[in-house]
Amino acid sequence: MKLLTVNIGRLRPNARTDGPNGLSGIDKRPVEGLVEVRDPGPKGVGGSGLSGDAVGDLRHHGGSDQAVYAFAREDLDDWERELGGRTLANGVFGENFTTQGLDVSGALIGERWRVGADLVLEVTSGRIPCRTFAEHVQEKGWVRRFTQRGVTGAYLRVIEPGAVRAGDPVEIVHRPDHEITAALQFRASTTERTLLPSLLAAGDALHSEALRKAREYAAQQG
Repeated sequence: MKLLTVNIGRLRPNARTDGPNGLSGIDKRPVEGLVEVRDPGPKGVGGSGLSGDAVGDLRHHGGSDQAVYAFAREDLDDWERELGGRTLANGVFGENFTTQGLDVSGALIGERWRVGADLVLEVTSGRIPCRTFAEHVQEKGWVRRFTQRGVTGAYLRVIEPGAVRAGDPVEIVHRPDHEITAALQFRASTTERTLLPSLLAAGDALHSEALRKAREYAAQQG
């Protein structure tokens, strides 16, 4: 398992973003050399966990529970085939880390990865597609198609900061004792809301917003 590329974005125009001045950092591209990764701070204040990576709309993106977004190269390859052979470069889905040999969407909430020598990350949730993503990808019905497939990639928080570069090994150093994956969390939050109470098994490792919604739904259902 390894980190194929580290991808960062500059602010660029996006016609459907809610970010200030119509700018978004979703257009992420591979970079060479070491990139520092740290906890960016709470959502609404902190942006990306990667040094030099821009976030256009701090209300909906970035923050501690979404410090890093990872997506598997194998899943990009599957999308290339589904999209008729379109070439999808690493970073095209707005992911900071493009991985190889790692089931990112099947990762357990609370699962921890060591990337390189020092960086330790913890899986918090899947990624819910938005209109900014659709505008960037430029594929008809993209939000619906991405949702139906349910291969979401994973958001991660920073447990131990560190510097990483393309080619670094990725090691799973902890797996929690439950079955709540990033993909299952995504389904519960989108197409199968009756699954929301099951997310409580992941506890505080779950993205704070997803945890709040799961608790609210469970309370409503008695």
